[in-house]
Amino acid sequence: MADNKKQFAVLGLGRFGRNVALTLEVMGYDVLGVDWDENVIEDLAEDLTHVVSFDIRDDRALIQAGIGNVDTVVIASSKLDVSLTATMLCKEMNVPEIIVKAIDERHAEMARRLGATQLIFPERDTGRRLAMHLVSKNAVDYIDISGNIKVLSLTAPKFIIGKNLIQSNLRATYNVNVIAVIHNRETIVTPPPTYTFAEGDKVFLIGTPAALSKFEQNI
Repeated sequence: MADNKKQFAVLGLGRFGRNVALTLEVMGYDVLGVDWDENVIEDLAEDLTHVVSFDIRDDRALIQAGIGNVDTVVIASSKLDVSLTATMLCKEMNVPEIIVKAIDERHAEMARRLGATQLIFPERDTGRRLAMHLVSKNAVDYIDISGNIKVLSLTAPKFIIGKNLIQSNLRATYNVNVIAVIHNRETIVTPPPTYTFAEGDKVFLIGTPAALSKFEQNI
């Protein structure tokens, strides 16, 4: 694998792992995909540059595959023992970033203790996003950063269109902050106070769940 850019390994190529690996590949990153099922490897041989078949609980196989040299490992197995063993082995190989797809909170806690640096709950997070869409007319996405900090992205509501950041007074009124705006396909990170919201803008707000909910209720 080339060493001129960030390198990833995805261990477990079920629906979630496959989507992660393929997306990274399309984005131009070096990705090593691993799965015990040779049929899965066959299916992905033409789509992923590096795919191999072995049991990710096999420390020798992980070493031979070069897992210790990658920057980030995504452990996407849905089997508890397989996921936890792979997490422990990756930690022993000093992989800097170990992202684990968690089955439940118990799995997450064990994975964390074994060395996981980040836990992902695909079903839970998808459920939260769906809930936000169901109660919001404008919500585009709802991202969980930590237990009490969220990012909400939505189409600019009518009451701020034509106003700049100062005039909209979002921080004082709702205790939320605008961290980015996408305007005509241009991304403006931390827009200046004089930025004027336009129709069709995608706005990214950061705040607590309560603050974002209050903002949503007033749209």
